[in-house]
Amino acid sequence: MNILVIGPSWVGDMVMSQCLYKTLKQQHPDATLDVLAPAWCKPIIERMPEVDRAIEMPIGHGEFNLAGRYQLGKQLKANAYTHAYILPNSAKSALIPLFAKIPVRTGWKGETRYGLLNDLRANKKDFGLMIERYCALAYPKPEMKNSSSLPPLPKPSLSIDTVNQQSAMAKLKLQNDRPVIGLCPGAEFGPAKRWPEHYYAQVAEEMIGQGYQIWLFGSAKDQPVTAAIRESLSTEAQASCFNLAGQTNLIEAVDLLAACDTVVSNDSGLMHVSAAVGCKVVAVYGSTSPDYTPPLSDQVAIVHTDIECRPCFKRECPLGHLKCLKELPPQKVIQAIEQLAK
Repeated sequence: MNILVIGPSWVGDMVMSQCLYKTLKQQHPDATLDVLAPAWCKPIIERMPEVDRAIEMPIGHGEFNLAGRYQLGKQLKANAYTHAYILPNSAKSALIPLFAKIPVRTGWKGETRYGLLNDLRANKKDFGLMIERYCALAYPKPEMKNSSSLPPLPKPSLSIDTVNQQSAMAKLKLQNDRPVIGLCPGAEFGPAKRWPEHYYAQVAEEMIGQGYQIWLFGSAKDQPVTAAIRESLSTEAQASCFNLAGQTNLIEAVDLLAACDTVVSNDSGLMHVSAAVGCKVVAVYGSTSPDYTPPLSDQVAIVHTDIECRPCFKRECPLGHLKCLKELPPQKVIQAIEQLAK
């Protein structure tokens, strides 16, 4: 088999998609497996040993660009792929494998994709977890009735570059003389996923008092939040709190997260990265649900409120109160960290 996967566009989804790549390589050890994905996901793919080549998607996320997709399909035709797995649900994501004349094109029904896919699966809702939906595509359609049809699924496990890790620590003047708790207070999805920053600050203050140091992770967009967290700490605690938001690229963040003992994160891409590099993870859920995209690790604590209106899966609170986050006290997260430490 010579496989092309049209990968997802978000970091967390890309991490979870490794479960499919592992399953395909278990079934077909000699297969070649390439993944086409946006540039920002490419560093993640390159840490997946199952993937032979990460191909950068030259067309912007959400952009249709039929001519560009046709040209890319023609270029990829030279690779003589035998199978394509299309993970996004959009019709446009299925065009490139069609233009590349890949004989077997597998994916879920999604948007109108009749004719674009010739191994079309229609029972996506019978698989509760996203990784189940990904992995079910690796098996013949008649075998995959629902989640119970699947064997135990592999978990994502990104490889770590210790040389790159040490280089990043030196650049950022980080030491590992105290155990590290990583805090990931951002979420690209929207404010309905973001636990309040002053709650993160209370967790940081308490855990520094217990002998930990704090590393704050995020993109440049998260800098105001991470700066506010650090500035709200006591002067003494600030000496053990390091604001890394916007100071690392994604692959440096992967290696630095691997140096953490425990990571506290909103439901975000960095939450899935933390699980895939072997951290203990305390996952904070607001508008979303761990029943669909939980962190995939053996050492996880999931915290959320049980108010009636969650999960709503909205980017912003439709009721305007954000109670699903505001009514989740810092002490609950602190207790989860302590429980994982035992």
